[in-house]
Amino acid sequence: MSDNRPGGSSAPTVLRMVLGKRLRQLREQAGVSFEEAARTIEVTPLTVRRMEKAEVGLRIPYVKELLRAYGVRATEVEDFVTMAREANKPGWWYQYRDVLPEWFRAYVSLESEASVIRLYEPHYVPGLLQTHDYATALLRVGFPNDSEEGIARRVDLRVRRQDLLVKPESPVIWAILDETVLRRPVGGADVMRAQLDRLNEALDLPKVRIQIMRFGVGAHPGAFGPFHHFRFGFSELPDVVYTESLAGASYVDRPSDVVSYLEVLDRMAVQAEPVRRTRTILAELRKEL
Repeated sequence: MSDNRPGGSSAPTVLRMVLGKRLRQLREQAGVSFEEAARTIEVTPLTVRRMEKAEVGLRIPYVKELLRAYGVRATEVEDFVTMAREANKPGWWYQYRDVLPEWFRAYVSLESEASVIRLYEPHYVPGLLQTHDYATALLRVGFPNDSEEGIARRVDLRVRRQDLLVKPESPVIWAILDETVLRRPVGGADVMRAQLDRLNEALDLPKVRIQIMRFGVGAHPGAFGPFHHFRFGFSELPDVVYTESLAGASYVDRPSDVVSYLEVLDRMAVQAEPVRRTRTILAELRKEL
C-alpha cells in the first residue's frame, strides 16, 4: 500500500488489509513462494501479491485453497473465511460512491477503524470537525461544476463521517491547526463564527485534542502540507500516513517513512499552543469576526 493510490473496483477495508497481511505471514511461515501459491489456485503470482496487499477482494475459494496449502487447521480456515466474507462487504460509505472519489475510499475505511488519528491541517478545518454550512461552502468551491444535489450528497457524507466522534469506541483525535485555518473566511462571518463554536464544542469530547500553530512561530517542520496519521488496534496493521494532492492521494506505511511524519507531529505539538490555550484563542478570533 505504500505510496500508491488505491485502485480496483473498491478501496480496501481495514479488515481486508489485516487479512491480507495475515495471508502473507502464513505463506512465509509455510515456506511457500508466490509462484507455488499461485499454482495452488491457478492464478498468476501477481494476483497472490495483490491479495496480500489488499488491492483486490478476497475470493473465498482462493482463500480456502491457500490456507489448506499453508497447513492451516480446518477450524481456523473457517474462522478466517468468516472474516474474509465480512471484509468483502462494502462499507457504509458505499452508498455515497457517486460522490466519493476512488482514492478517498481507503481514507474513510482507515478513519472508521483507527484508534488514534493525529493530523496537521494548514488550510481548512478537518472534515470530522466541520459544520454543515462550512462544509457546504468549502465543497462548492472544490466542486464548482456540481449540482446542488451533488454538493448536498458530499456534505451528507462528510456529516455522516462525524458520527465516529460520539461512538463509544471513537478514536483519539489530535489535530494541529495552522492559525490560517481559523482566519481564512469560508462562507462568511456567520459561518465562521459557528465553525469556531463547533471547534470549541469538540473540545468537550473526551478524546478530542486541538492545538493551534500561531503565525508567530514562524517556520515549522509541517509547513510542506497537510497529512494525517492513523494508528489501529490491530497488531497486524502498521501505522498509515495519508497525504493528499489535487489529483489523488498517497498512503504511506513504510515504517521509516511513518516515523519521519510522527517526529514532525511531535515537534509541532511542542511548537504549537498547548491545548489549554485553544479555547482562549478561539474566543479571541471569534471576537474579531
